[in-house]
Amino acid sequence: MYEQISSNKRKSFFLILFFLVLIFALGWFFGQITDLGSYALIPAAIIAVLMTIGSYYGSDKIVLAVSRARPVSKEEYPYLYNVVEGLAIAAGLPKPRCYIINDTAPNAFASGRNPKNSVIVVTTGLLDKLNRAELEGVIAHEMSHIKNYDILVQTLAVVMVGVVVLLSDWILRSFFWGGGRRRSSDKQGGNAGSILIVVALVLAVLSPLFAQLLKLAVSRKREYLADANGALLTRYPPGLASALKKLSADKEPLEVANKATAHLYIVNPLKDIKGKMNALFSTHPPIEKRIELLENM
Repeated sequence: MYEQISSNKRKSFFLILFFLVLIFALGWFFGQITDLGSYALIPAAIIAVLMTIGSYYGSDKIVLAVSRARPVSKEEYPYLYNVVEGLAIAAGLPKPRCYIINDTAPNAFASGRNPKNSVIVVTTGLLDKLNRAELEGVIAHEMSHIKNYDILVQTLAVVMVGVVVLLSDWILRSFFWGGGRRRSSDKQGGNAGSILIVVALVLAVLSPLFAQLLKLAVSRKREYLADANGALLTRYPPGLASALKKLSADKEPLEVANKATAHLYIVNPLKDIKGKMNALFSTHPPIEKRIELLENM
């Protein structure tokens, strides 16, 4: 468990680092072809900060509204409350607020900008189809997302994708504004200037794809980390492994889920993605691999 946690933390760190390198590379190329230099990074930084603040404070409310989740009381679902309270104590966290989605498809997710403002959302199907050990495994997984500030990491990843797309668009538009022509006619232009323009153009076209793949890779690594942390929290990996088997065997789609919220759930609520190439565009790692890792702990 500890080895899996350390490995996932390292991989997540390097993925975020590569994200930042990509953003600065785009900013540098934009500055070079438009003669703005390092000043090109200033508007990108301002937009990134504003997007981060908006996502940080409003993302949980938006997700709950889109998912049609409603708050529930302890009197209505004492079974759920007891599990959440016990695992919150074990994790050393404030008890998250509990929400329910009225849907027979079993699934769950966590949201909130920090542990004090966190929520755990489960479907009625999850409560009906899992036993206590399996439910504890799922709730421990979601509690780990809260403890690891995964929602914040995902928010940063979404914002960085937005910044990459924005910078790429600026670079492409700069060619229409004449930025590329100015650079090639510069006294330092020539072959070097032409190469710079070609590299900038290729990077502008491919960067949004790379950024999207990086965001999905970050999402998959956080799922592995939450699995390992959840198993550490319950000290019973078979509970979560058994829950994942049931969830993967249940082919009923979650009606309220969409591509914007799919990455939040413990398993992909949309149609399963098959094949190695298509798996690159999946928000979740292969569930068979997750079960294998848990069973080997």
